[in-house]
Amino acid sequence: MSLILILVIIGLLAGIFSGLLGVGGGVIMIPMMVFALGFTQHEAQGTSLAVLAVPVTLIAAYNYYEAGHVNWKYAAVIAVTFVVGAYFGSKFAIAIDQALLKKIFGCILIIVALRLIFWK
Repeated sequence: MSLILILVIIGLLAGIFSGLLGVGGGVIMIPMMVFALGFTQHEAQGTSLAVLAVPVTLIAAYNYYEAGHVNWKYAAVIAVTFVVGAYFGSKFAIAIDQALLKKIFGCILIIVALRLIFWK
Protein backbone atom coordinates (compact mmCIF):
# COMPACT_ATOMS: atom_id res chain seq x y z
CA MET A 1 0.00 0.00 0.00
CA SER A 2 1.37 3.42 -0.85
CA LEU A 3 2.42 5.85 1.85
CA ILE A 4 -0.04 8.52 0.64
CA LEU A 5 -2.92 6.04 0.79
CA ILE A 6 -1.99 5.03 4.35
CA LEU A 7 -1.84 8.70 5.39
CA VAL A 8 -5.22 9.37 3.76
CA ILE A 9 -6.77 6.36 5.53
CA ILE A 10 -5.37 7.48 8.88
CA GLY A 11 -6.70 11.01 8.32
CA LEU A 12 -10.14 9.85 7.24
CA LEU A 13 -10.54 7.37 10.07
CA ALA A 14 -9.32 9.89 12.65
CA GLY A 15 -11.68 12.52 11.25
CA ILE A 16 -14.67 10.19 11.17
CA PHE A 17 -14.06 8.91 14.70
CA SER A 18 -13.34 12.44 15.96
CA GLY A 19 -16.60 13.78 14.59
CA LEU A 20 -18.57 10.70 15.57
CA LEU A 21 -17.14 9.90 19.00
CA GLY A 22 -14.82 12.76 19.93
CA VAL A 23 -11.72 10.58 19.58
CA GLY A 24 -9.12 10.58 16.88
CA GLY A 25 -5.63 11.61 17.94
CA GLY A 26 -4.80 9.23 20.71
CA VAL A 27 -7.19 6.42 19.96
CA ILE A 28 -6.92 6.27 16.18
CA MET A 29 -3.92 8.15 14.80
CA ILE A 30 -1.25 7.16 17.31
CA PRO A 31 -1.77 3.38 17.08
CA MET A 32 -2.09 3.56 13.29
CA MET A 33 1.10 5.59 12.94
CA VAL A 34 2.97 3.12 15.17
CA PHE A 35 1.67 -0.01 13.43
CA ALA A 36 1.14 1.10 9.82
CA LEU A 37 3.96 3.63 9.48
CA GLY A 38 6.49 2.22 11.94
CA PHE A 39 6.65 5.45 13.94
CA THR A 40 8.12 5.44 17.42
CA GLN A 41 5.67 6.28 20.18
CA HIS A 42 7.28 9.71 20.48
CA GLU A 43 6.97 10.37 16.73
CA ALA A 44 3.33 9.25 16.70
CA GLN A 45 2.39 11.40 19.67
CA GLY A 46 4.19 14.46 18.32
CA THR A 47 2.67 14.06 14.86
CA SER A 48 -0.80 13.55 16.33
CA LEU A 49 -0.47 16.77 18.30
CA ALA A 50 0.67 18.60 15.18
CA VAL A 51 -2.38 17.36 13.26
CA LEU A 52 -4.84 18.39 15.95
CA ALA A 53 -4.11 22.10 15.75
CA VAL A 54 -7.12 24.36 16.25
CA PRO A 55 -8.38 24.59 12.63
CA VAL A 56 -8.94 20.83 12.40
CA THR A 57 -11.15 20.48 15.43
CA LEU A 58 -12.85 23.86 15.08
CA ILE A 59 -15.02 22.71 12.19
CA ALA A 60 -16.28 19.65 14.06
CA ALA A 61 -16.84 21.67 17.24
CA TYR A 62 -18.87 24.18 15.23
CA ASN A 63 -21.25 21.42 14.12
CA TYR A 64 -21.79 20.47 17.77
CA TYR A 65 -22.24 24.15 18.66
CA GLU A 66 -24.93 24.59 16.01
CA ALA A 67 -26.81 21.65 17.53
CA GLY A 68 -26.56 23.25 21.00
CA HIS A 69 -24.00 20.82 22.41
CA VAL A 70 -21.05 23.07 23.32
CA ASN A 71 -20.51 24.80 26.67
CA TRP A 72 -18.08 27.56 25.64
CA LYS A 73 -17.32 28.68 29.21
CA TYR A 74 -16.28 25.21 30.27
CA ALA A 75 -14.41 24.68 27.01
CA ALA A 76 -12.42 27.89 27.54
CA VAL A 77 -11.31 26.89 31.05
CA ILE A 78 -10.39 23.39 29.92
CA ALA A 79 -8.55 24.76 26.85
CA VAL A 80 -6.37 27.12 28.88
CA THR A 81 -5.46 24.47 31.41
CA PHE A 82 -5.04 21.90 28.62
CA VAL A 83 -2.30 24.07 27.12
CA VAL A 84 -0.46 24.18 30.44
CA GLY A 85 -0.89 20.45 31.01
CA ALA A 86 0.15 19.61 27.46
CA TYR A 87 3.33 21.65 27.81
CA PHE A 88 4.44 19.86 30.98
CA GLY A 89 3.13 16.47 29.83
CA SER A 90 5.07 16.69 26.56
CA LYS A 91 8.27 17.65 28.43
CA PHE A 92 7.80 14.58 30.63
CA ALA A 93 6.91 12.26 27.72
CA ILE A 94 9.98 13.24 25.73
CA ALA A 95 12.18 12.25 28.68
CA ILE A 96 10.55 8.81 29.10
CA ASP A 97 11.87 5.72 27.33
CA GLN A 98 9.66 4.75 24.39
CA ALA A 99 8.93 1.26 25.74
CA LEU A 100 7.61 2.68 29.02
CA LEU A 101 5.67 5.38 27.18
CA LYS A 102 3.94 2.73 25.04
CA LYS A 103 2.98 0.78 28.16
CA ILE A 104 1.58 3.88 29.87
CA PHE A 105 -0.36 4.80 26.72
CA GLY A 106 -1.76 1.26 26.35
CA CYS A 107 -2.79 1.05 30.01
CA ILE A 108 -4.64 4.35 29.80
CA LEU A 109 -6.52 3.14 26.71
CA ILE A 110 -7.48 -0.10 28.52
CA ILE A 111 -8.63 1.72 31.66
CA VAL A 112 -10.72 4.19 29.67
CA ALA A 113 -12.22 1.39 27.57
CA LEU A 114 -13.15 -0.66 30.64
CA ARG A 115 -14.71 2.36 32.34
CA LEU A 116 -16.79 3.13 29.25
CA ILE A 117 -17.91 -0.47 28.86
CA PHE A 118 -18.76 -1.22 32.49
CA TRP A 119 -19.71 2.16 34.00
CA LYS A 120 -23.44 2.70 34.43
